[in-house]
Amino acid sequence: MKERYRNRIELLQGTLDLLILQTLRWGPRHGYGISRAIQSQSGDVLQVDTGSLYPALHRLERQKWIRAEWRLSENNQRVKLYQLTKAGKKQLASERSRWKQLQEAIGGILDPGAMESET
Repeated sequence: MKERYRNRIELLQGTLDLLILQTLRWGPRHGYGISRAIQSQSGDVLQVDTGSLYPALHRLERQKWIRAEWRLSENNQRVKLYQLTKAGKKQLASERSRWKQLQEAIGGILDPGAMESET
């Protein structure tokens, strides 16, 4: 059991919002579909528990960055589909920009020689 969690990466606060918005950029999905997309696109490194996912979805909905709508699935079950809004697309662009800055800053600390060679 411990082995399963050894390579698990805890998400930085706010990173889950970015991942959800990015996932919805690919099209509307229900909660489980969002979770599976994050897991598969990360090569099974990132796993989002429902205890983290649904509060994040509700928060993003309150921010008006996503909207939800009940629909019938292929198996005739009611599912709540989440979709990116226009405001959500703007927020995603902003989040992606901040993520890039964070990535470069951390890279500069982990590999200071690379930063010096670029200047």
